[in-house]
Amino acid sequence: MRTLFAFSLMVFGVKAFAALNILACTPEWGSLAKELGGDKATVYTATTALQDPHHIEARPSLIARARSADLMVCTGAELEVGWAPLLQRQSGNPKIQGGQPGYFEAATAVPLIEKPAALDRSLGDVHASGNPHLHLDPRNIEKVSIALAERMARLDAPEKAYYDARSKAFLARWREAMARWEKEAAPLKGLPLVVYHKDLSYLIRWLGMREIGSLEPKPGLPPSTAHLADLLARLRQDPAKVVVRSAYNEPRAAEWISERAKIPAVMLPYTVGGTERATDLFGLYDDTIARLLAVPR
Repeated sequence: MRTLFAFSLMVFGVKAFAALNILACTPEWGSLAKELGGDKATVYTATTALQDPHHIEARPSLIARARSADLMVCTGAELEVGWAPLLQRQSGNPKIQGGQPGYFEAATAVPLIEKPAALDRSLGDVHASGNPHLHLDPRNIEKVSIALAERMARLDAPEKAYYDARSKAFLARWREAMARWEKEAAPLKGLPLVVYHKDLSYLIRWLGMREIGSLEPKPGLPPSTAHLADLLARLRQDPAKVVVRSAYNEPRAAEWISERAKIPAVMLPYTVGGTERATDLFGLYDDTIARLLAVPR
């Protein structure tokens, strides 16, 4: 009898103890869903920090995950437009279609920056709703966490008190960490830097740093020799202290500028899993700020 009971727990344990099956499009939202869901949710993240979230293949394994999901959590604002809609359509899962409670977009919870005045593909990979890389401002994480916890409680109403308690505990820890990060990062205010892509704009804005230029000639276009030479000439007139790239960016262009402009090249985790220290959202910010503070000024 005990053997049968143990076997039943092994087979049905996930359903017995985890009411929500969550598919997160990117690591930051997978990490947040785990914070809020605890043992009432199983979370699978579709991408890693070493993948460009704009360009992901809708593999059969991801379609299978989407087919069984109760909740799909994405950034929105066209970040995953090349692959997330394919998962939704090909999964045949009515729960996670656009407009349904089982589909959540983080971008709907916060105001976006860098909205284009006009849509023109000649300007590169621009997003009509604004810059989608919103998770690198911790104030946005706070807003998204509140909205996501409410959605999880709506989908799993019998456990509402559990999600409310998890949300409250997370927010207390997060607000305490934000105060610490802002104090630690105060020396970064005004830091001039070169970026690779416009994926650090929220971080730059939050910390009051200053973007001098980008390794990409236009958003989404790979660095070219002519553009890098022009950027180097501009840096002689308006110097930067560092060139930064995200973990998923190819390093050669940053190293080229670093060597010739005599400034350090720093890789930032960008999202959870981007470095060994960035194991969750708290580690993501701890490591990002520590790496920037290590830049000579």
